Amino acid sequence: MSPRQSRLDQPLEQRRALLPRPHYDPESFGRLSERIARFLGTARFLVYMTVFIAVWIGWNTMAPPSLRFDEYPFIFLTLMLSLQASYAAPLILLAQNRQDDRDRVQYEQDRARNERAVADTEYLTREIAALRMAIGEVATRDFLRSELQQMLKELDGHRAGRSEGDYVSRGV
Repeated sequence: MSPRQSRLDQPLEQRRALLPRPHYDPESFGRLSERIARFLGTARFLVYMTVFIAVWIGWNTMAPPSLRFDEYPFIFLTLMLSLQASYAAPLILLAQNRQDDRDRVQYEQDRARNERAVADTEYLTREIAALRMAIGEVATRDFLRSELQQMLKELDGHRAGRSEGDYVSRGV
């Protein structure tokens, strides 16, 4: 096997880059892109951009010819707007991707919270059913009162029957 051929069981050697890669913090860059994207989506930006373009076109059509820097058809203005759009689109997409990630995390948290709520509700439902069954087996206050009243009537009936029986047996 020649030294140029690589083996699959060994990692490749890292090649050195001719130019060093710039280091940046993706989180900071993401926050910056979101701020820019939020600004690009405001009425303030539209007003600023409209005023800027109106001043540009007004200056390059009404100013003395020696002071004009972008004659009609405003090629430089078109180039600047294209450049702005070419940077705005990826920044907006990056901000949307970050928002999608946040929404996904929020959705997962909401789903987990809902699952816990359902589990808690099912648990409480089972507990309430068990309590109802247990209460069905427990004597209530009204039931005890009615039983005691019935026993009192039976005792009164036994006493009354006994006292009549006593009078008869004594020969009274």
